[in-house]
Amino acid sequence: MQHENNKTLTEEMIIEIINDFLEAEFEVDRSKIIPSADLKSTLELDSLDYIDLVVVMEKNLHIKVDPADLIDIHSMQDLYNYVISKMGIKA
Repeated sequence: MQHENNKTLTEEMIIEIINDFLEAEFEVDRSKIIPSADLKSTLELDSLDYIDLVVVMEKNLHIKVDPADLIDIHSMQDLYNYVISKMGIKA
């Protein structure tokens, strides 16, 4: 699921891509993937999952993720906002 032309992606498309790979790669129940969901307590992602998440985002969305940035990402909305800003998508 690689997306090479970031310029044509919208915020909604980015959110859908993130949700898709959380469901596929991390076996997260799709019904739990909502903006307010906490990555650790609700989606049950651990520190190793965070490393895998960085790899998946870099590979599929063609962005460079600084693992230290993940310290401030707690909710799905935080993750969406981070990826959207890294991709330079305008609202």
